[in-house]
Amino acid sequence: METTKLANRTLFVLAVIVTGAVAGAFVWALLFVMNLGITFIWSNLGSHFGIYFPLAACLMGGLVIGLFAKRFGPYPEDLNAVMAKVKRDGRYDYDKLGPMSAAALLPLFFGGSVGPEAGLTGAIAGICTWVGDRMKRFGADFQQLTEVGTMAALSAIFTAPLFGFAAPLYGDGDDGTDDATITLPKNGKIVAYFCAIAGALGAFMGLGALFGGGLSLPRFTDIHVGATELAWLVPLALTGALAGWLFCVFDGLFEKASGKMGDRPVVKALVAGLVLACAGILLPFTMFAGETQAEQLGEVWTTMGALALLATGFAKVAVTPLCIRFGWRGGHFFPVIFAGISIGYGMATLTGADPVFCLCACTAALVGGVMRQPLMAVLLLFLCFPVKGVVVMFLAAALGAAVPLPKAFRPVKREKTPAGKDHNRRSAEKPAES
Repeated sequence: METTKLANRTLFVLAVIVTGAVAGAFVWALLFVMNLGITFIWSNLGSHFGIYFPLAACLMGGLVIGLFAKRFGPYPEDLNAVMAKVKRDGRYDYDKLGPMSAAALLPLFFGGSVGPEAGLTGAIAGICTWVGDRMKRFGADFQQLTEVGTMAALSAIFTAPLFGFAAPLYGDGDDGTDDATITLPKNGKIVAYFCAIAGALGAFMGLGALFGGGLSLPRFTDIHVGATELAWLVPLALTGALAGWLFCVFDGLFEKASGKMGDRPVVKALVAGLVLACAGILLPFTMFAGETQAEQLGEVWTTMGALALLATGFAKVAVTPLCIRFGWRGGHFFPVIFAGISIGYGMATLTGADPVFCLCACTAALVGGVMRQPLMAVLLLFLCFPVKGVVVMFLAAALGAAVPLPKAFRPVKREKTPAGKDHNRRSAEKPAES
């Protein structure tokens, strides 16, 4: 009996490492295809047209995305929905992996102001569920592969191990009362998560080193905190918090507008494409997910005026929820981080404070305002900001999360009734954001 148990545990650890590696490799592969598609459309084709090429590309993109949604349905689901299903059910349906993956790539090909994390996480969760279903005869532990693989995918996408490790556990409430979804001991889960992270990051970074690809948010290392910076901390954080507040308000408004338009995926996608193209012609950095654009902005921001930088950041805050709610479905983390970076550069131009300090404060406040979870915001932002800016980031993220939202735009939180059934209520304190 003990020998069999040890063999199953060893097999499980190996399966976790392999699952993490598969997740990392799949993330890399989709991002590699994304970069090929963007290069073909915007470099190869776009080079033959003038400054109005975004209008043609985005309208064509809206048509393709709308027709695809009409044929296959509203894919991919957003990251919140994917994580909620994984945490609630311990699994994610994998019968439509092809449409999910294609739907994740289409908005990115055509310059959508969305990130790849939602589609990638859903596809990985489906793949891991498929593997777990075929290995569950070796033990109940294998049912945890979906959650482990999802966490590994987040670690690979953001190249942020702490965020990937914490996201599935945040608000887990693991009290041993839900035997259907919690079968590993706490220490076992921690070991499994670290093994999956190692496998995912190893595969993702190894393939990136060999063949290129991946996501390339800039890494800021030097930050100066002096009297000038401290004097500007609150105004900087308030500016970022305003952007985060506006993101939530725009998201709610566009959700309501989309609902009133009804089941018209082609019309909504074309509207989003038209607005995206107009914004892109006036402010080119408002297009795409933002990771490459953040690097480019870092090279040219000193040649741009403060007004252009601030306008780019705040326009991104409006365009991203429009894209998501009108059919150009995807994640919002990368666009939101870019918006914070652009606003930070604008504030650095205005104040003369250390640029990285301004970026840390503005971006953390914006991300904190969107996520409403300061700690998770800081763990995510270690992706590009130095650890020694942690205090600045946490204070700014806490301020952003503390700014109250109008009641109509507060996110829905699921909770259990005394009978054990879920119901929804509005809460500004902790939305279901991962």
